[in-house]
Amino acid sequence: MKLKKLFTAFTGILLLTIVLVACGAKKDTDSSQKAKTDTIEVVGADGSKVKVPKNPSKVVVFDNGSLDTIQALGESKSVIGVAKKNLPDYLKAFQSVESVGGLKEPDLEKINALKPQLIIISARQQSFKADLEKIAPVLDLSLDNSKVWDSTQSHMLTIASIYGKEAEAKQQIKILSTNINTLKKKAESSGLKSLTLMTNEGQVSAFGDGSRYAIINDTFGFKSADDQIIASTHGQSVSYEYVLEKNPDIIFFIDRTKAIGDDKTEASLKDNELVKRTIASKNGKVIELNAAVWYLSGGGLKSTKLMLDEVSQALK
Repeated sequence: MKLKKLFTAFTGILLLTIVLVACGAKKDTDSSQKAKTDTIEVVGADGSKVKVPKNPSKVVVFDNGSLDTIQALGESKSVIGVAKKNLPDYLKAFQSVESVGGLKEPDLEKINALKPQLIIISARQQSFKADLEKIAPVLDLSLDNSKVWDSTQSHMLTIASIYGKEAEAKQQIKILSTNINTLKKKAESSGLKSLTLMTNEGQVSAFGDGSRYAIINDTFGFKSADDQIIASTHGQSVSYEYVLEKNPDIIFFIDRTKAIGDDKTEASLKDNELVKRTIASKNGKVIELNAAVWYLSGGGLKSTKLMLDEVSQALK
């Protein structure tokens, strides 16, 4: 009898063990499947494939264009750190989150302490990419100026896919595309030639096709007054005599000094005596663009709309 009871007890324990092992295995399988569904593979601007969390709740963002797309998609709450020193006014809502250094000098110690799930960067932070990758997955969303609008749309959709907001992004891109095409037709049919300039502590640089501000020519349709401008990050150094020589119908200019918050006492480009002699000045078409948006941002759902609205003034 004792042997029978002992056998029964042993059998019960064995069955219980099997059940617990089975439950544990199922739990591990479920966790494994959940881990798979909680990540998504996206492609960065450099072509690298990056596995990032789906619907991340802790994101550090250095690229202001990506930051404004995140905001436009209603996912601001996921952002825990930004480069606050270089934050455009239109993104001031993010002043409440942690500061993680400057656009060119990320605070690696601070970022590590925040334990982000994802870090989004662009060209200015590329030299820090390897260090940042030791902290969290890094997604480089630098714009390709040789195909700026295609690059912009691609990055918007990449961000949308991370948050499961593809439908919303496509709808907003569709509206932008319609407005861009409308402006482009007007700009091309106007026959007006433009010159895009950036001033910086008395120095002047010109930008044309394939350059930093190529969106004006390549996307918005304004014909450049000089199709020989060498494309470069900081533009082609020019003089005020050059501006008068090209004598554009429209001058768009960005004051870099204002963008980075330095001394703002520098005289405006439109007050220069040689600039005043241009067709653009005589027709009231020397247009100062929002420096913070154009120099510090770009490539976002909001910044693209702001840029579109500003350059549209030239055709009014």
